[in-house]
Amino acid sequence: MGEAPVGEITSLLVRWQEGDAHALEALIPLVYQDLRRVAKRYLAHERPGHTLQSTALVNEVYLRLVPSQHAEWRNRTHFFALAARIMRQILVDYARGRHSEKRGGDAIHLSLTAAQEVSLPATVDVLALDEALSRLEQLDEQQCRVVELKFFAGLSNEDTATALNTSVSTVKRDWTTARAWLLRELAG
Repeated sequence: MGEAPVGEITSLLVRWQEGDAHALEALIPLVYQDLRRVAKRYLAHERPGHTLQSTALVNEVYLRLVPSQHAEWRNRTHFFALAARIMRQILVDYARGRHSEKRGGDAIHLSLTAAQEVSLPATVDVLALDEALSRLEQLDEQQCRVVELKFFAGLSNEDTATALNTSVSTVKRDWTTARAWLLRELAG
């Protein structure tokens, strides 16, 4: 992710967690471009005329993160993992709102090609993806987290392993298994 020193972001997260409001003010400029990059990647594969913009998505993530001051931030990767999960929730909420407005038509589609080496369908209904991820979470929570971190946060295998406190080989194995499971779920 971005150019800011890893230790600086972690330090600011810890200071923010300890109640230093100025730490949040210093943190936002350091992570903003990375968050926008992730948001742009999602939204670049949306249907034409999609009304949610990357800046709005990042701003919504920010609004939901502010109350998380007292979260136990372990490091920069943990922060981006939580931001990715929040982005997923925002996109699902947005899709549900659009879905209810159109009574089932015009659901948001996300391209899964943004995730590395994905052999899933070119576009997937974000509501169907969320439902599938919720089922996957019940079966194997770690595989669900791997999908969230790699797809939603755009983390590498190494960063995903760090965030989950596991090995890179476990991340690769979980990613392969989760992709196959999601392909079956979303195709069926």
